Amino acid sequence: MKLRQFWSIVISVLVVFAISCPADSYAVGKKLKCANAKIVKLETHNRTLKEQLSDSRDTCAMLAATIMQLRERSQQLVIQLQDQKSSNEQVLNHLKDLSVLSGTQAESINRFLETMGAKDAYIKDLQAAMARKDSMTMALVMNLKGAVGDLDDKDINIKIDKGVVYIDISDKMLFKSGKYEVTDRAKEVLGKVAKVLLAHPEIEFMVEGHTDNVAYRDGALLDNWDLSVKRSTSVIRILQNEYAIPPARMTAAGRGEYVPVATNTTDDGKASNRRTRIVILPQLDQFFKLLEKPATNMVK
Repeated sequence: MKLRQFWSIVISVLVVFAISCPADSYAVGKKLKCANAKIVKLETHNRTLKEQLSDSRDTCAMLAATIMQLRERSQQLVIQLQDQKSSNEQVLNHLKDLSVLSGTQAESINRFLETMGAKDAYIKDLQAAMARKDSMTMALVMNLKGAVGDLDDKDINIKIDKGVVYIDISDKMLFKSGKYEVTDRAKEVLGKVAKVLLAHPEIEFMVEGHTDNVAYRDGALLDNWDLSVKRSTSVIRILQNEYAIPPARMTAAGRGEYVPVATNTTDDGKASNRRTRIVILPQLDQFFKLLEKPATNMVK
């Protein structure tokens, strides 16, 4: 501000001088314009310097904050280093204790490590066996679905539940209402299933009969228990006599109305509960052989 006042006084003196000397007024005016331009240039430069000063102050503030963060981080690293040194000392002390183990203790540890290695190998064998079983089960399901693929899904359902293969066939396809004689159409379906089962002679299976909760009143049989068993044995006789499946591979079972898959309060639910189920039995003998394997291979 003082610089501006100074130049204003200078300009005023020049104006008075120009008035008192008309002959030189043109030259003075030119000098006045030149001086005024210099003032404007100096003011612009002054503003630039002020802005640079403000930016420098902001930069200094940021650097100060960064330095503070670095100091705090340095203190944290010092604390972590101290903790690590303490941990290392504990490990060294533990190693010193281990160095005084007796020969008997060392031998015991070696036996333990050998046993753990044998158990790991056994677990890997079990996992491999389970993987093979799952692959074979999936292949069986795909073969069954391929064999009966042209049937209505409501009449036959093939699924895996907890590693067990189930083939559910509705009684609407297999039997007439309240009867246990297998229909001709059902024999065709059973023939497709039998073809797949014959290709796997190692498989054993159980045929389960199921009913709804409507009481049986024909008189030839006592109740739904009898009806479910008769339907099961009818299916097994077809598989044995017409499709040559060895009877030793089959088990007949009747579950009556006591294992429903739907409510018995609706017609659709009752229809779902009236079914015959073929259950592919798990091969427990192979599983038990796997369990017996560690008895000879594991270190005691």
